[in-house]
Amino acid sequence: MTTRHLVSVVTYVLIIAVLVPVCLSIWLAHRNAEDKFVDDLNSYSSRVQIRTDRVISQAESALKEMHAFNGTPCTYEHAMAMRRASFSWRYIQEVLYVEDLKPRCSSLEQVSHAAPFPPALRITSDGYRAWVTSHNDLGLDRYMAAIGTEHYIVMIDPASLIDVIPFGSWPIDVALVGLRRNIVFASSNKLDMQVFQEMQRNGSTNFQHNGVMYNRHDVSDLGFTIVAWSSLTPLQKSWHHQLIFWLPFGVLISLLTAWFILRVLRRLQSPRYRLMDAINAREFQVHFQPIVNLNSGRLTGAEALARWPQPDGSYLSPDIFVSLAEQTGLTNQLTTLIIEKVFEDMGEWLRQHPGHHISINLAPEDLISGTVLPLLSRLLNQWQLHPSQIALELTERGFADPAVSAPAIAAFRRAGHSVYIDDFGTGYSSLSYLQDLDVDTLKIDKSFVDALEYKNVTSHIIEMAKSLDLDMVAEGIETEGQLAWLRRHGVQYGQGWFYSKALPKEAFIQWAETNLDPESHA
Repeated sequence: MTTRHLVSVVTYVLIIAVLVPVCLSIWLAHRNAEDKFVDDLNSYSSRVQIRTDRVISQAESALKEMHAFNGTPCTYEHAMAMRRASFSWRYIQEVLYVEDLKPRCSSLEQVSHAAPFPPALRITSDGYRAWVTSHNDLGLDRYMAAIGTEHYIVMIDPASLIDVIPFGSWPIDVALVGLRRNIVFASSNKLDMQVFQEMQRNGSTNFQHNGVMYNRHDVSDLGFTIVAWSSLTPLQKSWHHQLIFWLPFGVLISLLTAWFILRVLRRLQSPRYRLMDAINAREFQVHFQPIVNLNSGRLTGAEALARWPQPDGSYLSPDIFVSLAEQTGLTNQLTTLIIEKVFEDMGEWLRQHPGHHISINLAPEDLISGTVLPLLSRLLNQWQLHPSQIALELTERGFADPAVSAPAIAAFRRAGHSVYIDDFGTGYSSLSYLQDLDVDTLKIDKSFVDALEYKNVTSHIIEMAKSLDLDMVAEGIETEGQLAWLRRHGVQYGQGWFYSKALPKEAFIQWAETNLDPESHA
């Protein structure tokens, strides 16, 4: 082989060695971009589905609320009840009272002269009737979605079902199409119905036509399809730009991009973002540990304890994620989620047992947020519970600044909530705190209960509480001897593994129903 031929071969190998990685990186970038494009369409359709489920859930809640009305139909009181329901639920436009599908009155008119509704287009799996109709009593020429029962129908603006902002960097359009008559009753742009009919014929979920990618998502229970679409032009422009301008620097750009993405991923996988994602996804669970009257053995309530399940089935220690929430400014969001979960899990049980309560732990940051009391008030009204059924537990660190904590505690107590000092004796405790703060109950930390037999600190804490006329709850009771000692010294309430560990909702309710006998732990 001549030198000239060798140079040629080396040159070709060099060109190939340079071009192949660059071309491969561009191909992978295009492929990944296309997959991301499709994923964004799928994700957008799914988010529209979530919005639709939320709107329908509000409609069903409004219907349930109206069925709870016991007065005479179409009176002033009835009209006000319908108006309250229409005003209270964000996505509800109008509430109608009907007899044999004939509107008699509504949240807009005390006497309705509208024509009867046609038969429902569909009956949902949970028994609600559904319409897509231009029927209204205002003379408006537009489609509305309607969900109803025998005597009530709520009207929903279909635009609220698709009021979802795309997360992607390119515009996405969406339309809702009725399956029975192929009526487009809500859309952000005009949908090509020939494309939609072709997708129906071949049963495709993703479909490309004339430079546009379509995604179809059926909501069969409600009888309509979500169609999301976007032009492929942004994807093509992005790929051409890389091919024309970045080909000589492909390897360098790939390395820099990989480095940048790894930094972003590392940041997104940081503990703060994991916690924020878990809160937004409502991954946290609440377990309930029974609180028992030590003298009678009768269940009086429970403490709500947050749990964060991990992918391997374990639970992350609350000491870790509570501290992480405090360090990253997510305490209020976490507390809000836990409070909502408590009412979702135990609201009905508390309504059936008005003499029992659930105590919820608050962090010091919750005292100054100003959001806890309004949230509790709204949820108590929603579930028709008495404020005394929700107690609030604050660690001694929450009392470190009396100028801040005292007014907040006073506001909680004025609203009817009992306030507990949690883990007393382990932090900043002093007699002055108990004298200056208007609290109801002192919780004796487990460490003092464990030390009953060889330390006398616990008895001093008990006498201190008695002198201030505070109720007491002993934590971490595990033996009959501890129970007997606490009874002798006048501690009224207790919790711990002697009675039960913290239990999930269903297990706690089962435990409560089988342990209401006051003699069960006497």
